[in-house]
Amino acid sequence: MDKELITYLESFLTPHRKTLFQRILQDRTRYLTVVLENIYQPHNASAVLRTCECFGIQDIHIIENHNKYFINPDVALGAFKWLTLFRYNKNENNTADALTRLRDKGYRLVATVTDRESITLPEFDLDRGKTALLFGTELSGLSDEALNMADEYLKIPIFGFTESFNISVSVGIILSHLVLKFHKKNYWKLTEEEKVQVYLEWLKSSIKSSGQIISNWKKNRF
Repeated sequence: MDKELITYLESFLTPHRKTLFQRILQDRTRYLTVVLENIYQPHNASAVLRTCECFGIQDIHIIENHNKYFINPDVALGAFKWLTLFRYNKNENNTADALTRLRDKGYRLVATVTDRESITLPEFDLDRGKTALLFGTELSGLSDEALNMADEYLKIPIFGFTESFNISVSVGIILSHLVLKFHKKNYWKLTEEEKVQVYLEWLKSSIKSSGQIISNWKKNRF
C-alpha cells in the first residue's frame, strides 16, 4: 500500500522536486545517529537539526528530562521537516529509556566529552558498528547516567584555553569528519524499506493538505 500511495502522491510533485528527493535519499543514513540530552537553548537546538540534515543524518533522538526542546524556525530553516525526531519526555528520567532503546537496536553509545579518558576524533573508527553520538546540555554536558551507560568516549582535540566548543559547533565538527570519511561505505545507506518509509514521510511533509489528500485517496481506493 505504501508504494501505491507514494505513486499517487508523486503526482503532486514537479519532476524537479521528485528528482531532488530521490537524489538526497541516496545519501541518507541511520547508521549514525545523534542523541541530544537536555538541550535548552532554541538557537543551539535548531542549529543542530540544521547541521544533521545537511550531513544526511536521518534520526535525531531528543531527551527532555529537565529542559523542553524548542526549535527556532529562523535557525532550523525547515530542517526538522526532513528528519525523523524521537522525543523522550514521558518519564521523570528519560535518559535510560532512550539509550536502552538505542542499544537494543544495535547502536554503540558514544558520549562526547572533554574531561575523561577517551579517544580523539581522528582515531574514531565508525567501521566498528552503528553509532549513536551523545551530546549534553550547554552548561554541564551529559548527565552521569548517560556517561555511565556509554560504551565509548569521544573528544575533539582542543589546543586553546577554552575547554569546549559550543554544542552546535561540536556536532558540526564531528559529523563533518565522520560523514566525509565514511558516507561512501555500503553500510552507510538506508535499506530499501527504510527509503520507502522516509520518502513517504517527505512527501507528506512537503505536499500541502497531504492529510486530506491521503484520506480522499483511501476512500476512493477502498
